[in-house]
Amino acid sequence: MTNDDPALMSALTTEHFVLQTAISTATSEESARATLYVMALSSSLVALGFAAPPSPAFVPLAATLLPALAILGLFTSVRLVDTGLQNILCRSAIARIRHYYRHLSPQASAYIIAWAGPDENDAVAAATATMGIGRRRDWLVGFFTIAMMISTINSIVIGAGITLLAVLALPLGAAIVLGLLAAAAHLTLFSLYQRHRYRTRPRLPEISP
Repeated sequence: MTNDDPALMSALTTEHFVLQTAISTATSEESARATLYVMALSSSLVALGFAAPPSPAFVPLAATLLPALAILGLFTSVRLVDTGLQNILCRSAIARIRHYYRHLSPQASAYIIAWAGPDENDAVAAATATMGIGRRRDWLVGFFTIAMMISTINSIVIGAGITLLAVLALPLGAAIVLGLLAAAAHLTLFSLYQRHRYRTRPRLPEISP
């Protein structure tokens, strides 16, 4: 197969570059948002440390900081799911373009590697292969996203906040159990949300024959 449409090749090259730029932008946003949340958490923990009991400022400070951190963590996690979906979509589009490149001539496939091997015709499989998740089971993929990492940290914050609140009215053991249940519930609900978003993500349109 040889290319006889220079305009198409120029458009594909431009689209490839635009998609790479979009991936880079999404990755930078992920890093910035995750860093912002972790820095806010670190600063808050330092502030709580300085105000630790017997200081009377600890309770009102914790009551202010922990809910704010929980909300920030929730917003951050949800947005990180969005950027993860954008990353998959853009990589899938690039994989489709590379599939076209690989069939430009008999020699092309020797220099443009097949990311997904036998599954190279599947753009999504080729895209996930570039992220190192091509061989993982579907239910395992969600545990290794940056969104899940932030959500896990946020679950600990929520659990700690619930424990501190509950210990005012309950024995310490019961308060700890309540905090653990709140953390587990938050993490489970977010995992289900992320799984739903990935399963219902936008798909690339079929190529017309």
